[in-house]
Amino acid sequence: IFCNSYTSVQGTIFPAPNFNPIMDAQMLGGALQGFDCDKDMLINILTQRCNAQRLMIAEAYKSMYGRDLIGDLKEQLSNHFKDVMVGLMYPPPSYDAHELWHAMKGVGTDENCLIEILASRTNGEIFQMREAYCLQYSNNLQEDIYSETSGHFRDTLMNLVQGTREEGYTDPAMAAQDAMVLWEACQQKTGEHKTMLQMILCNKSYQQLWLVFQEFQNISGQDIVDAINECYDGYFQELLVAIVLCVRDKPAYFAYRLYSAIHDFGFHNKTVIRILIARSEIDLLTIRKRYKERYGKSLFHDIKNFASGHYKKALLAICAGDAEDY
Repeated sequence: IFCNSYTSVQGTIFPAPNFNPIMDAQMLGGALQGFDCDKDMLINILTQRCNAQRLMIAEAYKSMYGRDLIGDLKEQLSNHFKDVMVGLMYPPPSYDAHELWHAMKGVGTDENCLIEILASRTNGEIFQMREAYCLQYSNNLQEDIYSETSGHFRDTLMNLVQGTREEGYTDPAMAAQDAMVLWEACQQKTGEHKTMLQMILCNKSYQQLWLVFQEFQNISGQDIVDAINECYDGYFQELLVAIVLCVRDKPAYFAYRLYSAIHDFGFHNKTVIRILIARSEIDLLTIRKRYKERYGKSLFHDIKNFASGHYKKALLAICAGDAEDY
């Protein structure tokens, strides 16, 4: 009974009714060009419009002031508040591309960002993100991932970034076979087995993997996540687990990522900002539900406790907490 966790997936940000981009652009111009930047006005407008509307506002702003809205936001704002406001202005594929680029450029690589984005995006999202990456940075996403990572971790990312996962296809007989291969891969741990493992996890449809994981449990008496955690380590292991968690319940995966970003990493701002913005029109409402169910406290409550100032206001506006979350 696959789809039950996917039925009512929903976001927190919707198109604003009675939308007037020219009026919004004018208000933003006033807020940004005044002596003291009106941050509340920025939050009220940009978090209460959907992404498509924000792009229309940016166009109106450009024709009205001859200036780039993202440029003005970058100039006027600072720190994490700036990251939120600027992040809201990118179309989703460009935002993913932006996050991946910053995860790889400069010293060191933010592997967790690569894992989170590439393990969770659909074929279509990956295709658009590659195009956006190429346009924005005149670089090839595959080549950059190849040069910034290594080993089986790299092989798995390279497979995911192809965006060639089967869709909607199931074959119960094949599921038992795949489960055997996964089980063997957890026993043997050779390079060849690692390759087989990632090939199955990166290329089979979500529906098929759902069956494979059930078969795996039957064969081994063990949950696939526990098996992977026991047999492998490092970023390879983290990536495989992320794929499994996304297959099972994507909003729950993001709830888990948010929880660990807030509690295990002392509020890892980049991760919190990225998930709230990237999922705001997809499944953030569902992520909030999963968060509350799993961790007892609401996401709203935890953001309120850990963030401050206009940064906190902006995150809470995107999170769009209900009365019971306060």
